Amino acid sequence: MPKLTNIFNVLITNMGMDEKPDKDQEEHHLHALREWLERQEYLPQNINDTFLKRFLNCCNNSVETAKGLIDLCFTIRSQTPEIFENRDPLSPSIQNIIKTSDMVPLPNYTDNNYQVFIYRLCDPDPDKFVYADSLKTFFMFSDLRMLTDINLPDGEVPIFDMSGLCLRHISKVSLHLLKKYMQYTQEAHPVRLKQIHIINTPSFVDKMMLLIKPFLKNETGRMMHFHSSDLSTLYEYVPKDLLPEEYGGESGKLSDLKSQLTQKLINNRDLFLDETRWKVDESKRPVKDNKSKQLFGIEGSFRSLSID
Repeated sequence: MPKLTNIFNVLITNMGMDEKPDKDQEEHHLHALREWLERQEYLPQNINDTFLKRFLNCCNNSVETAKGLIDLCFTIRSQTPEIFENRDPLSPSIQNIIKTSDMVPLPNYTDNNYQVFIYRLCDPDPDKFVYADSLKTFFMFSDLRMLTDINLPDGEVPIFDMSGLCLRHISKVSLHLLKKYMQYTQEAHPVRLKQIHIINTPSFVDKMMLLIKPFLKNETGRMMHFHSSDLSTLYEYVPKDLLPEEYGGESGKLSDLKSQLTQKLINNRDLFLDETRWKVDESKRPVKDNKSKQLFGIEGSFRSLSID
């Protein structure tokens, strides 16, 4: 029974490695992972191949590492109902976030096959900002992508536009949920993060970083790049033509891209109403594992997992 002592270290080690298997190797890895999954009765069994390929892709096609990441991913989801339950795209709470925020993947990839994302407030009214619902919606769009997009990127590059953000927004951030969000995205989210860009940085960015820093891993921090309203420094990393028109690019209007994405989310509503798709059944987990009780330490860090 191999032990996966630190999945995060493996993911970070593989971040710069883009070696791809050939078609036969990919099918072999996928088959091995599917066979293993079918023996784990406590894990969701309705994970499609597109989603499984995401796990393999971000683990540099290591089946053993992917096993650990799948277990960790769905175990954490089960322990974080505030973010991963009650995810109806048509509910008033989710619709509110969709109307007041943009969370849009851009249609064209970089020359390195990286996918770029824009995240921003489109309604700056802090009274409409609900932090838990924002995180929930963020992961709904992410899950939609992982289940339905067959073109796997070799990396992801989020751009966070801070325009319209004020201290009242920051005051509504729950440290408890921020901690869970940071832990999940850094340790269990099946993506290959390459860069993080923060644009239109506000004067209180230092206060924002004080909130995040206790939960920010050094490796993630080194990916962060801050830009003022002058986007010329952003263009040094992300080709200008890949961006939406609102940012000087040629990828169409952000509002149009968002409208298409929102309709796709609603069309796949059943995927989110079926909550068994997203969580473990602890009653079926082998007693020797007992992962759900070991997952969070006193400081909230994830402990090592043993993967059969």
